[in-house]
Amino acid sequence: MSVEHKVSLRAWVAVIGGLFGCFMAGMNVHVTSAALPEIEGSLGATFEEGSWISTAYLVAEIVMIPLTAWLVQVFSLRRVMLVGSFVFLVASVACSWAPNLTVMIAIRVVQGAAGAVLIPLSFQLIITELPASKVAMGMALFSLSNSVAQAAGPSIGGWLTDAYSWRWIFYLQLIPGVLLLWAVAWAIDAKPMQLKLIGQGDWAGIAAMILGLGGLQIVLEEGGRKDWFGSDFIVGMSLMAAVALSYFVWSQLFGRRAFINLRLLKRYNFGVASVAMFIFGAATFGLVFLVPNYLSQQQGYNAREIGVSLIAYGVVQLLLAPLMPRFMTWLSPKIMVATGFFIMALGCYLGAHLDADSAANVIIPSTVVRGIGQPFIMVALSVLAVSGLAKSEAGSASALFSMLRNLGGAVGTAGLTQLVAMRERFHSERIGESINVFVPAVQERLGQAADLEIGWARMIEGVRHQAYLMAYGDAFYVACLALAGCGVAALVMRRS
Repeated sequence: MSVEHKVSLRAWVAVIGGLFGCFMAGMNVHVTSAALPEIEGSLGATFEEGSWISTAYLVAEIVMIPLTAWLVQVFSLRRVMLVGSFVFLVASVACSWAPNLTVMIAIRVVQGAAGAVLIPLSFQLIITELPASKVAMGMALFSLSNSVAQAAGPSIGGWLTDAYSWRWIFYLQLIPGVLLLWAVAWAIDAKPMQLKLIGQGDWAGIAAMILGLGGLQIVLEEGGRKDWFGSDFIVGMSLMAAVALSYFVWSQLFGRRAFINLRLLKRYNFGVASVAMFIFGAATFGLVFLVPNYLSQQQGYNAREIGVSLIAYGVVQLLLAPLMPRFMTWLSPKIMVATGFFIMALGCYLGAHLDADSAANVIIPSTVVRGIGQPFIMVALSVLAVSGLAKSEAGSASALFSMLRNLGGAVGTAGLTQLVAMRERFHSERIGESINVFVPAVQERLGQAADLEIGWARMIEGVRHQAYLMAYGDAFYVACLALAGCGVAALVMRRS
């Protein structure tokens, strides 16, 4: 065996320990998805307000992920992972005690900020600790950790919520968290801190990034409820986000104290892969949020039933992820990426045809097909993105790639939520135009009711139910078109 192929035990423990962090972050998203309707009900939140439970976590991650590489320079990778993991565990326990929506969102911000280091540093450890010949295997393990989280999260979360309470689901982070802390403490060497870099930090750029990304997310979340640009608040937040993000990009491209290398996006493969990962994150996280709400609100599923319905989504990825390195020896990586996007688009197309009887019989096939496509994308796209990059660029590359995936997730969750809300109103108005007391069919329906007022209320409720089915179908169609577009774009990527 050549020297390049030898990997020390400590390197593998470091990589696998990092994967426990990736698993925790993935579990945290998926375990709450099955219980989200119960959390919303317990905390007195509406469907649109409840999206902040997921979005607050994602926004905090997005803001902190670009800082990961700089934090590692200042405090060392070992310290950043240890502190991030410990605070993440404490915040997870605190989430289970949240008395209301405001407190829950505040804790989720802390949890997201602390957990922001877990995914990019897991990605970075694969690039830096493993030789090039083992990177595909590392990326397959990276995908596998997400798949296990997706398989176990909804089912265990649904069962705990149904059997005990949604508050128990946050304790699931404890075991992988302890294993992560042990692995990092044993396998990663302690390095001296470079505290002088704090004074040299690009604090103006950091502040601009926080204001820009935070303002963008507030616009996405609150725009639908505040009539978009008919609201002075939304106009003000949009201007603030635009100015702040413009300065952030300028400072990182031309400033002397840049904390993240945005020039990597000019690399052909990395740039195309990053855009594709943004859309992948938008579709994946957005649908992970919408599907449980659809099953709960429109089909009357409880948390356990939602978890059972979603388990196949993770299991199929769990079975396929270990096979991806072998597939990459047979197929071009860009063909694998394109295939994955087209398969996911097909899954969304299957989920777009909803009617009153569309429950698990439609959602399970749709999620299974999407689950088949995801490992093809996660492994091959990651390998294509980092091919040709130097190990010294791994920190910025992992931070950028993870940030765009999570930014896509936040935009997708907020965007698809608003799309469903807007399209429901649109379809309700169109259907409602034919519902009036002068239509013979309506008169006949009301004449069969014992109480005219109750009969009319039930008819209006039926109109809204049908409008929601059409609105959710529209969301699936939008995701289908976006993923299909990424499949086409993947075909023009260059194989290194």
